[in-house]
Amino acid sequence: DLTMFLNGILGGLVGITAGADLMSPMDAIAIGFIAGGIIVLTVAFIDKIRLDDPVGAIAVHLICGIWGTLAVGIFGAKAGGEQFMHQLTGVGAYAVFCIISSFIILFTLKKTVGIRVSEREEIEGLDIHEHGMKAYADFRLNEH
Repeated sequence: DLTMFLNGILGGLVGITAGADLMSPMDAIAIGFIAGGIIVLTVAFIDKIRLDDPVGAIAVHLICGIWGTLAVGIFGAKAGGEQFMHQLTGVGAYAVFCIISSFIILFTLKKTVGIRVSEREEIEGLDIHEHGMKAYADFRLNEH
């Protein structure tokens, strides 16, 4: 699967970003290799729970980003238990910040301008309603 292959490469790049200045080439290879495996497992899990992520962005950026951040405490010049705990604290702090700020922003948008389109617009397609044209003229929804 070409998409999975390319996402594996991207996951490796994301994974090594946090500690690129601290890692040896062998550390970078190990982190990237593990990130590639993480992509496969995460995409399978996301598909299983039916979460809409058509390009694998959650697997590539969120999960491999977390892995790369934690890997700074496992590999490289600063590896060790104390560094790992610092990295884990950082991941937790970012998670709390992102969850709270996302909730505030989405709640505000939902109460003001809305964050969903109508059911009719969803069924007819947003290409018509947002852009005034059909992107896939031959595409039809099954009635069954």
